[in-house]
Amino acid sequence: MTEKTRKILFICTGNIDRSPTAEALFKGKPGFEVRSAGTSSRANRRLTSSLINWADTIFTMEECHKKAILTISPKTEKKITVLNIPDIFSKDDPELVRILKVRLPLYLKTEW
Repeated sequence: MTEKTRKILFICTGNIDRSPTAEALFKGKPGFEVRSAGTSSRANRRLTSSLINWADTIFTMEECHKKAILTISPKTEKKITVLNIPDIFSKDDPELVRILKVRLPLYLKTEW
């Protein structure tokens, strides 16, 4: 019997730095399907209700991203986790990658 693939959605503001970095960490990792989006109207990939519905688990970088999700889909609170990663990192910043690798295994049964 094969294990179900978990659908993970990463959310930040612009979908430029933090959430694409998190998405890239999981690309090709067995057992996971990943996407990322942003809450800003100018985000590279904008958060939509279909993305929210698609995801089994949603990780937001900040509390304001969780609020944006709940505005669109109020019943999804149980699948949202706030990582508390401030908007001070550029894409693929080694410190951002380190933080993600420390925090994400706390919620996902995975190792690097």
